[in-house]
Amino acid sequence: MDPLVASMKVAASGLEAQSTRIRIVSENLANARSTGDTPGADPFRRKTVTFAAELDRATNAALVEVERLGVDEGDFSTEYDPGNPAADEKGFVKMPNVNVLVEMADMREANRSYEANLQSIKQSRDLISATIDLLRASQ
Repeated sequence: MDPLVASMKVAASGLEAQSTRIRIVSENLANARSTGDTPGADPFRRKTVTFAAELDRATNAALVEVERLGVDEGDFSTEYDPGNPAADEKGFVKMPNVNVLVEMADMREANRSYEANLQSIKQSRDLISATIDLLRASQ
């Protein structure tokens, strides 16, 4: 397979993986304050994405794949909010284990990785087009 086409395939796998990562981070941010429905119930648990390298036999290139979607088993924080329906008998509410600053940093990194993969595809496409133009001009 042509190396430029292979590079586009690698970058496309990166786009798909980072798109999944952005979706998961968005879910985490959207639920950063989602508590349980009943007193003492567990709130939203932060979701995680694990990537793995997958060998593409047609191109002999390592593609990135989403290996699994999981949850962060970290501890929940608590806040004193006696008016919340999820408050226990002492007025404390379990809060999600989502750190907004960490999620925003993860979102920025995923966005930059997505843009880098997109730029790689654009560059490969431009090189393929330039090669075709040179071949046409030489005839």
